[in-house]
Amino acid sequence: MNITIPELSLVVLIGASGAGKSTFARKHFQPFEVLSSDFCRGLVSNDENSQPASGDAFDVLHYIAAKRLAAGKLTVIDATNVQPEDRKNLLQMAKQYHCFAVAIVFDLPEELCHERNQQRSNRNFGYHVVRRHTQMLRRSLHGLEKEGFRYVYTLKSVEEITSVEIERQPLWNNKKHEHGPFDIIGDIHGCCDELEVLLQQLGYVREEGNQEEVSTLSPSSLWNSPTYYHPEGRKVVFLGDLVDRGPRILDTVKLVRNMVAAGTAFCVCGNHEHKFLRKLRGKNVRITHGLQQSIDEMEALPDAVRKPYSQELAEFLDSLISHYVLDDGRLVVAHAGLKAEMQGRGSGAVREFAMYGETTGEIDEFGLPVRYNWAGDYRGEALVVYGHTPVPEAEWLNNTIDIDTGCVYGGKLTALRYPEKELVSVPAARVYREPVKPLGDNNITRTAQQELDDVLNIEDVLGKRIINTKLQPNITIRAENAIAALEIMSRFAANPKWLIYLPPTMSPVETSSASGYLEHPTQAFAYYQTQGITEVVCEEKHMGSRAVVVICRDVAAAETRFGVVDEGIGICYTRTGRRFFDDPALEAQVLTRVNAALTQSNFWEQFNTDWVCLDCELMPWSAKAQALLRGQYAPVGVSSNLALNDAVTLLKQASVRGVDVATQLTHYQQRAEMASQYVTAYRRYCWKVNDIADLKLAPFHILATEGTVHTDKNHLWHMEQVAKIAHSDPALLLATAYKVIDLTDPSSQAEGVHWWSEMTQAGGEGMVVKPMQFIVKGSRGIVQPAVKCRGQEYLRIIYGPEYSALENLQRLRQRGLSLKRSLAMREFALGVEALERFVTQTPLRRVHECVFGILALESEPIDPRL
Repeated sequence: MNITIPELSLVVLIGASGAGKSTFARKHFQPFEVLSSDFCRGLVSNDENSQPASGDAFDVLHYIAAKRLAAGKLTVIDATNVQPEDRKNLLQMAKQYHCFAVAIVFDLPEELCHERNQQRSNRNFGYHVVRRHTQMLRRSLHGLEKEGFRYVYTLKSVEEITSVEIERQPLWNNKKHEHGPFDIIGDIHGCCDELEVLLQQLGYVREEGNQEEVSTLSPSSLWNSPTYYHPEGRKVVFLGDLVDRGPRILDTVKLVRNMVAAGTAFCVCGNHEHKFLRKLRGKNVRITHGLQQSIDEMEALPDAVRKPYSQELAEFLDSLISHYVLDDGRLVVAHAGLKAEMQGRGSGAVREFAMYGETTGEIDEFGLPVRYNWAGDYRGEALVVYGHTPVPEAEWLNNTIDIDTGCVYGGKLTALRYPEKELVSVPAARVYREPVKPLGDNNITRTAQQELDDVLNIEDVLGKRIINTKLQPNITIRAENAIAALEIMSRFAANPKWLIYLPPTMSPVETSSASGYLEHPTQAFAYYQTQGITEVVCEEKHMGSRAVVVICRDVAAAETRFGVVDEGIGICYTRTGRRFFDDPALEAQVLTRVNAALTQSNFWEQFNTDWVCLDCELMPWSAKAQALLRGQYAPVGVSSNLALNDAVTLLKQASVRGVDVATQLTHYQQRAEMASQYVTAYRRYCWKVNDIADLKLAPFHILATEGTVHTDKNHLWHMEQVAKIAHSDPALLLATAYKVIDLTDPSSQAEGVHWWSEMTQAGGEGMVVKPMQFIVKGSRGIVQPAVKCRGQEYLRIIYGPEYSALENLQRLRQRGLSLKRSLAMREFALGVEALERFVTQTPLRRVHECVFGILALESEPIDPRL
């Protein structure tokens, strides 16, 4: 006996105790698919036969079943299920998760069931139990379909049970094996002229139908119209609403039907097809919304063929299903769209939503129902393409797009090319029908996504999260770190729409064993050599503050691309997302100067962009670190100098009086010298900022422009490009000094060490060593994108005045870098992912998932001196 069940269904085994349900389940289903009431009793009570534990056991069973069905997993319920009230909860669950309910009934003689129970040591109950089960089962047999089971299979003998073979049938909407590429076309409404032009524009070739003359018209001959195919194997997906309103309704249906029959197209059912089908079948429907045009074309057919042709047309319309899931679940197409929890499911509610969408219950001033903006709440992974509601322009909203651009109303017929995500449109030849409601305002500068992104949802960032990036999968953000990041973001951060990137932290080089050094270039070169890298770029490390500059060509570009209104042409912000400048006027001056330099260097034209994101260092350090200087560094310097110099003076006086304090005097003189070096070290990086003339901005990465993240270019390219920009305004912009080192050449390495030594001895902070390629993947994942090698005197600022004392240096050499390096790579991967998502026009919440993740990771307990 063959039993066919849908691939996504709730299978309910129904039968008396001892009927063989558990044995059947073990034979035909995977272990994780079967939920046994006996096993759940054992979970909650350690006794599978404990009847007092049944309530809790079924709570557990229902909870797990709900989770499985929500995840789209076939689930089998192994319990007696002989009472209607037991099945009621299960049927409600199947309805809630839009799954088919399947009943497999074991209608065996009660004597056989009792005999089996007698042979089982853990089934110590009387004959009356099986008799009661059997009686309740047989009272239910004829009403299972009415209860809500879509499929009912009754097994009446051991032989039938033994011979069962179960076949899992894919749902009709499951086209995951179809990978495209596709051309998805919105609502046509009989605009066949525009459809034919659009197909040709998309590269489809017209293929004539059977043109043999026939003496009399027949239904079959009416289908002999041209069809289309694509030489490269692309397929069309029609989003429904082929009929009503337009001038060539039956021609449109013929073309679509023939392409579907030829395997060059798919088509889903629209609400207009659904209503037209009911009319064809003689139902009483209201003749509104353009249905009359479809009726008129049918009535114009010759009497001899109208009825049989109507039957064939009804068969075609009836074959159209609610939606398709394509390309391994990455793409969903439905006439009116589809929520994530409905995709790939089969129920009346799914079909209703796919054809009609969802309304709020209100009526607008035009007498039309107010549609609920389901796309605004959409959080699914699949891209959803739909129509139904005409819009002036197709635009993205939360990974969904409405491509019904109102061709029949004089708009245009639009197709979305997938996976390219390119829109192709053909303007309507004329207005075929005046819309009841205007399509919309074409002068709106902000997109629907930007309007929605005005308010971000706290649920998108709170709690433990796991973020997948292209460079590093499964980056975990702890709940406690997310709370800290939320505090910073909500209280101090700039407008989130500007925050498309946060710079990652950077690991120092391995600890050096060279005398007097904690860090040395030799370790940086050695690290990259072990990773198989032969060429690195050494860049001067400016003693400033990290700054990200996002700047647009003009105010209009800022509003169009970022959805930011009345905030100028850009922003300069810190690595924690706060505005760099407290003075808006000073920030505006800096941005204006940078914009002018970009314009003068022909940047906008060269990169074909209206915006750019630059990774920079802004000097002096004191411009942003005044509080740190006044609250930490200066007090340490002043108190150390005062105390140690006084101690040296007193020890000298004691020595003059003949007291032997030579050892102590030498020790304190060394400490006083280190304190003086400490003050000298931090003063090098501080100068007073009165106006823009006192600032220096050193860009070192062109991170992203419109449509492109520039991590595919090497660091030499970045250095050369930012030098061109800096050349246009040398008073403000500083080109970073750099040197290319060949790691296979010892003399080149020595040259790099010498360059670092000269720079640090002259008061420089140090250098950053990077592999030539922006991103390097090794056998264990991505390689450190950069390591910093700081000079001896700069490290005195970081570790304190006396860090260079031998005993302190030995202790500091025990520092561990593994956590810092792990953090650097995770933040780097998140930063690149944020940029990738932004340039591909991903919703801001998805961009901020990564940006917020970087900010959260900064709360991890790692030594901030590293």
